[in-house]
Amino acid sequence: MKKMTPNFRWYRCSAVALSLTMGLAGCASNATHDPRDPWEGWNRNVQSFNDSLDDYFMKPIAKGYQVITPSFVDRGITNFFNNVDDIGVIANDLLQLKFAQTGKDTGRFLINTTAGLVGFVDVASAVDLHKNNEDLDQTLGAWGIPSGPYLVLPLVGPSTPRGAVGLAGDTMSNPINWVNPAAYAFGSGTLKTIDTRADLLSATKIADEASVDRYEFIRNAYFQDRNYKIHDGNPPAEDDMEQELDEFEKLDVPFPTKTD
Repeated sequence: MKKMTPNFRWYRCSAVALSLTMGLAGCASNATHDPRDPWEGWNRNVQSFNDSLDDYFMKPIAKGYQVITPSFVDRGITNFFNNVDDIGVIANDLLQLKFAQTGKDTGRFLINTTAGLVGFVDVASAVDLHKNNEDLDQTLGAWGIPSGPYLVLPLVGPSTPRGAVGLAGDTMSNPINWVNPAAYAFGSGTLKTIDTRADLLSATKIADEASVDRYEFIRNAYFQDRNYKIHDGNPPAEDDMEQELDEFEKLDVPFPTKTD
């Protein structure tokens, strides 16, 4: 058996984790008024870096991709990567003991892999087997593990310490990332990134136009989305949310007192 080599994305995640370990302590002196975001100074700087990279690199590529790619090809590529992602969804279904959903998602994967031409055609949705979104971060949250403070990751975006662990686990479990030679996996990851960014162009425009403080808009949207998905569309009431915020305050994180 050939030794499998993970693609560049896994090494990127490792580099991100190292940079966070070295950089967060120095950024804790920045001010914040949101108990979920004690590292706001670091996070704003990283988001600014990510936004600049997106404006000058990713967004132009995504727009060009949309122009040159026929809509049916674009849809097929998205469907293919969604089908591969369903492998991780099934695994997290099992980890969360969602056995009925496991059966449906397994059926969806098998139908799209066979009748859907390796996933390029979403046949399963036509027979009411719609895609579910489960990942390791949601699984850890369902197990009761706190998310920790808000954390913006270089090149990745909004997350938390729990989310970073989940991302690393999801990346390692994705079968494409273990294809040999690694160049194939890297090329596939690059295509997926561009395709995903192209699909989010309209959402980015909404975020830019609908918010006074884009950073706060993205942060709040991230927590709302995570909370919604972890609780399967039934997030806890406000009293329960306040209890969750109390857990943030118990974290051993220095809270600054001075505003820049």
